[in-house]
Amino acid sequence: NPIPEDSVPSTVVAVINVRDRDSGENGEVNCKMDGNLPFRLEASSENTYKLIIASALDRENVSSYNITITATDRGRPALRSSTELALEVSDVNDN
Repeated sequence: NPIPEDSVPSTVVAVINVRDRDSGENGEVNCKMDGNLPFRLEASSENTYKLIIASALDRENVSSYNITITATDRGRPALRSSTELALEVSDVNDN
């Protein structure tokens, strides 16, 4: 579903679940978001992250975002996996 451009900062737009089948420290996973985007990734609970709007969106400037999220475990060597989210911004009449 598109995100309305008038959504306020702190709005949750996605919940991301990560899972590593290893046990102990090797099974602990950290996530990060690549790029300088108007979103932030926040740990919610064990293995769950929220993608949150961090600043105002303006569909006239940017109508969609491709957000790459990388999960890295704490094993030695560390393993990682990435996924890309495509978010569309819907127009709101600015007049």
